[in-house]
Amino acid sequence: MEQFFATCPRGLEAQLAEELGALGGTRIEAVPGGVGFAGNWETCYRANLWSRLATRILWRVAQAPYKREEDIYRLAHDVPWHQRFAVRRTLRVYVTAIRSPLKSLDFITLRIKDAVCDRFRAETGARPSVDTAEPDMRIHAFLTDSEATLYLDTSGEPLYKRGYKYASVEAPLKENLAAGILRLAGWQPGMALLDPMCGSGTFLLEAALLAHDIAPGLARKFGFFRMEGFEAALWQRLLDEAKARRKPVGPQPLYGSDISADQMERARQNLAAAGLHESVELRRADLLALEAPAAEGVMVANPPYGVRLDEQERLAAFYPKLGDALKKHFAGWRCYFISADTQLPKLIGLKASKRTPLYNGALECRLFEFKMIAGSMRKKPA
Repeated sequence: MEQFFATCPRGLEAQLAEELGALGGTRIEAVPGGVGFAGNWETCYRANLWSRLATRILWRVAQAPYKREEDIYRLAHDVPWHQRFAVRRTLRVYVTAIRSPLKSLDFITLRIKDAVCDRFRAETGARPSVDTAEPDMRIHAFLTDSEATLYLDTSGEPLYKRGYKYASVEAPLKENLAAGILRLAGWQPGMALLDPMCGSGTFLLEAALLAHDIAPGLARKFGFFRMEGFEAALWQRLLDEAKARRKPVGPQPLYGSDISADQMERARQNLAAAGLHESVELRRADLLALEAPAAEGVMVANPPYGVRLDEQERLAAFYPKLGDALKKHFAGWRCYFISADTQLPKLIGLKASKRTPLYNGALECRLFEFKMIAGSMRKKPA
């Protein structure tokens, strides 16, 4: 049984723990920023292929207490790296620390790289090259105040890169955060879903993948392909199973709109690239004038955050109109907005029934839930 750690956007740890349990992980432990779990290599491959919420699946290769830089060098030198990957593979070392007493993380990064190369040279007479842009193998070190843990990244590119999307927009929402928001919203395939500010279509793509039971990693490659001992036959079996589960693509109650023609075109391109354009109904529209596409459903949106002053002034005028539009057109719907603006409910003029803390990258946000009660806008008799 191997030990793994799955990283994820902050705020989705409980949902990821649940997902990894369903994928065969055992001894599951959620901590801020991710979930530790045990499993065999089938569990690891399956987690990479099927996890909608993880960012990376890291394999733990060493762990020990430390006091000085040289303790970490020795820990890294003791790992038989030549049995993990071939010397021809390029590498990069990443170091993260919380309350570490050591002064320079750059120096620790260098010492771990030296230890890996020294061990390779002792075992094979050659050393691997470093590639900081596109390494074959990624080694991650995590330091607490007294303990160092080394991981080998089994994912390669982050898992939110599904391999489909090619037309992105500025400040996008990562795919695994979008999938997590759909989960937190309680959306299930078959329910109506609307993203009225759909941008490049991230929420809609994730929903369409779910609706057709398509593994999010089906169209991409992984870091474990380049590891020694990669079990190609096992991987092929998991791929065949995933392809057999995939449902035929057809129309779903998924709706996207945006006021920008350019954004709509990007969403169309991305859905077409994934072969999911038949699943989603797209149209250019202003949210303030938009009618609900069904009697009830779930709305998800990532509205602009108003970082600059002119944006803040524009949003201050827009938000009260948004509240009125939701009350007028979306009775019977549950509406979810992710925003870094804690004043959003006050500006919209609606009471949030839930506020879930989430991080969009380094930006602390809230997922606000607004339940639009059917009939609440009916005028009382005089």
